[in-house]
Amino acid sequence: MKQPKVIFFDAVGTLFGVKGTVGQVYSYLASQVGVTCAPDRLETAFFQQFKLAPPLAFPGVDMMEVSELEYQWWYQVAYETYKQVEVMDKFADFDSFFRQLYDYFATPHPWFIYSDVFPALQHWQKEGIQLGIISNFDSRIYEVLDIFGLTNFFQTITISSTTGTAKPHPHIFIEALNKHQCNPEDAWHIGDSKKEDYQGAKAAGINPFLLERNEKIETSDDTIIDSIEALILMK
Repeated sequence: MKQPKVIFFDAVGTLFGVKGTVGQVYSYLASQVGVTCAPDRLETAFFQQFKLAPPLAFPGVDMMEVSELEYQWWYQVAYETYKQVEVMDKFADFDSFFRQLYDYFATPHPWFIYSDVFPALQHWQKEGIQLGIISNFDSRIYEVLDIFGLTNFFQTITISSTTGTAKPHPHIFIEALNKHQCNPEDAWHIGDSKKEDYQGAKAAGINPFLLERNEKIETSDDTIIDSIEALILMK
């Protein structure tokens, strides 16, 4: 396997994940303000509303507006999530609650780093391979990366909210490639979403790898790996 010039990574679900489930986090934080709702119901509602939401991308806006737009985007997802499980009327001040919820995801408490991440990043850094992130996340990613000591591994971070397009649109991949002055065929992209990461990167001409943690390596039309370390062994 040819050594790439650049390896791009997705963020959530690839480098770090949510402890437990989003539903559990939403349930726990709501319980702190006296609102009770089953985590599994919130989990289902959250992902339904997340899929219904428009892309977390704001084309043609001033960069100074992005932070507020990110906040409003997540506010709407959370609002519709709690509305779907019929507990909105139980919040004394949902705006104040949401501020706490939003800020919570910029702390280390809801996140964990996958055990294979540091060894793999250290290996590729020693190999002289440039590393970057391409993520449909918001500006809180910088705080999360700093918290876990990941920032210095990456030369570039390309996120949908500031790029104006979200994966799987080719533009976000091209934007990331341009930062490295790299041709698509000289780059890899590793992510856990078949549509956004694998198919998106492939459409942009980048060598894609689909990460399915806790699954076996398979040989098929998709290059599926169970861990980032496994990809090093395949090289």
